[in-house]
This record gives sequence, structure tokens and C-alpha cells, in this order.
Amino acid sequence: MKFAFLIMGFAPERAEIAQGKACIVGVSSLEEACDAARELVAGGVGCVELCGAFGKEGARAVIQATGGKIPVGYVAHLPEQDELYRQVFGE
Repeated sequence: MKFAFLIMGFAPERAEIAQGKACIVGVSSLEEACDAARELVAGGVGCVELCGAFGKEGARAVIQATGGKIPVGYVAHLPEQDELYRQVFGE
């Protein structure tokens, strides 16, 4: 199975590891992420993970963009780290 990780806030760029079985995709917007997700599914990716910047609504948008054909998850952190995340990334 091919796997992809989409990370928000980067110029569009891709890097592959494990002989192309896994890739990281930089995107600068939710629209760009949805386009990339559609392309990834068409290219045989079977699972997408999103960075935490997407949140629940962003994850829902990507799920919709993929037609619900593959699992889409997103990274979260423990509530105990909320203040540290605000310091590092802002609101």
C-alpha cells in the first residue's frame, strides 16, 4: 500500500521514501490539499494522513475530495500541550 502525509503551510513539493511507497506532500492551502489528495488516490495511494493544521473540518474536506475511497486521518496533540503549541504556532 502507498501512504501519503500532507503538511500544510509549505510550497507545493513532494518527497518520496521507501521506493515510492510513502511520500510527504507540502501544500499551501486546503484547496491545494484537496487537489493533491485526488491526484494521490488516482495514483494508487491507499491512505492519507494530514498534519494537525488541517483539523477536523480540513480532514472532512479531504475525505470529500477523495470520495471517501481511502482512510484519511489527521495528527492531533494532547490537551496538556495546548499552551506550548500556541507559543510555537500561534492561534
